[in-house]
Amino acid sequence: MIRSYRDKTPTIGEGSYIDETAVVIGDVKLGKNCSVWPLTVIRGDINKIRIGDDTNIQDGSVLHVTHRGEYSPEGAELHIGDQVTIGHKALLHGCRIGNQCLIGMGSIITDNAVVEDRVIVGSGSLVPPGKTLASGYLYLGNPVVRKRPLGEREIEYLTYVSDHYILLKDDYRGR
Repeated sequence: MIRSYRDKTPTIGEGSYIDETAVVIGDVKLGKNCSVWPLTVIRGDINKIRIGDDTNIQDGSVLHVTHRGEYSPEGAELHIGDQVTIGHKALLHGCRIGNQCLIGMGSIITDNAVVEDRVIVGSGSLVPPGKTLASGYLYLGNPVVRKRPLGEREIEYLTYVSDHYILLKDDYRGR
């Protein structure tokens, strides 16, 4: 379901798929060839959400932002790059995710955290407010810690899984 909030209506890129049980509200821009899977909520009601091309947001994920106000003058927008995989039931709140990342199932990434390009955040991990995860590493834990550099196959997998979800959403769209 795509809903306006105040004067903002989501913009959905060409070739993208949004499951009928997902909810996308407000100041949201979704790139081309993205997929938003069942029971996902993308709520850009109080600040903006920008999602790049070829990104998939899997079942039950929640994407939200922080409003501008006394305790957070700029608020916290949510930005997600290209070819990103957001695993089932992830919670992304007012953070920045680079290109070709995998955010593991059940992970939580909080306000003003930055995940640079080509990062894997392991399932169930917590990224605290304001923390930066450097490019090219695997991070795990609550709170996350850098475990090791990504191997060549893992870096290739980041593109592979994005491509897989493009094919899957095309199948769901009946193409």
